Amino acid sequence: MTTSGRRRAEADDEYTEYVRSRMVQWRRTAYLMCGDWDRGDDILQRVLTELYRSWARARQADHLDALVRTMLVRRLIDERRLRWARVRLGSALPDVSRAFPDPTDRITLVSALRQVPPRQRAVLVLRYFQDLSVEETARAMGCSTGTVKSQTAKGLATLRTLLIPTLTGN
Repeated sequence: MTTSGRRRAEADDEYTEYVRSRMVQWRRTAYLMCGDWDRGDDILQRVLTELYRSWARARQADHLDALVRTMLVRRLIDERRLRWARVRLGSALPDVSRAFPDPTDRITLVSALRQVPPRQRAVLVLRYFQDLSVEETARAMGCSTGTVKSQTAKGLATLRTLLIPTLTGN
């Protein structure tokens, strides 16, 4: 094997290891942002293909996780703008994150999260499911910290409006 062939094989191994170690987290993030496992998987696959194509540059990034998160968020937001993205082929709610102990609470929260506008939903997922700071979320979304704060406030207000009647039984 040539030197360049060995380097390429090492880079491929590094890429594969990196992706394997983060796949579950990215998949859950994509699902929470778009509310559909299949669409989330499709979007994540496009991001991973993009990442693979630019791996030589990307792996040298100071914050590779932040770069990939930004790619994912931007792809999710762009995907929502496409006309075909508004077509829903199924109504069944797939299994969701194990972060919530009661399955009923998970279904209720995910159902409410689906009703939150896409940018607000992205902010809520990054802030509260990915535990990113306001600054990290702003970088991932390509917006200002003020926008993150206002989108967070609006998103939480929308969630409260949707969840309070459910939680109080009204």
